[in-house]
Amino acid sequence: MNSISVRALLVRGMLAGLAAGVLALVVAYLLGEPRVDSAIAYEGAHTHEHGEEMVSRSLQSTAGLATGVLLFGIAVGGIAALAFCFALGRIGRFGPRGTAALVSVGALLSVYVVPFLKYPANPPSVGDADTIGKRTTLYFLMIALSVLLTVGAIVLGKRLAPRLGNWNATVAAGAAFLVAIGIAYAFLPAINEVPKDFPATLLWQFRLSALAIQLTLWTGFGLLFGHLAERLLVPKAAAAPRGSQSVGRTAASVN
Repeated sequence: MNSISVRALLVRGMLAGLAAGVLALVVAYLLGEPRVDSAIAYEGAHTHEHGEEMVSRSLQSTAGLATGVLLFGIAVGGIAALAFCFALGRIGRFGPRGTAALVSVGALLSVYVVPFLKYPANPPSVGDADTIGKRTTLYFLMIALSVLLTVGAIVLGKRLAPRLGNWNATVAAGAAFLVAIGIAYAFLPAINEVPKDFPATLLWQFRLSALAIQLTLWTGFGLLFGHLAERLLVPKAAAAPRGSQSVGRTAASVN
């Protein structure tokens, strides 16, 4: 793939990420923000410390939310487009749409779902301020391990395929990935700083809304970027020979 195609795919990836970010923003505003407000109300009712707000809550839930989600969408869209350029033709006989779907599913699982199962998202009122550095480090460490193990599983599957066949190699690589992730889960420290009287329903709803935001983002990106990549990489003129052949056959039959 030449540099012009990579550049064009990068631009399309960022545009697809922006569009997917708009969809995720709607989900975040409708599902996430009400849970954040409820968590803040809980915190206000159970603490006597009320610091001065640097940014108003209304600004956080509108312009602040939009800026964060849209910039995140653009950034991950560009990164996913580069991953697509590397994966196209290397992970099976998939076209642009199929490769985009695989990249999106792989990113959702490795970057979010796997770390989420170990360190799930918590609302603002949950967590000790003194441990935020430790929690952030562990979370990003889990993301790095998940991504590396995902890449390792793909490489392992490709190397096993000539001997075991595609299906058996995929199963073996998937099993190895699950074992490695299980070991990482076991050795990394657990963090549970949820107050005992925190509403379990609110916590569950917040985590589901966080998952829904990511699911919307990556689904939207995979569908839109797959369409844009196919339009770029599959020439429109590919259908012309078939059309001209059919016209020729029709003319010959008339004669």
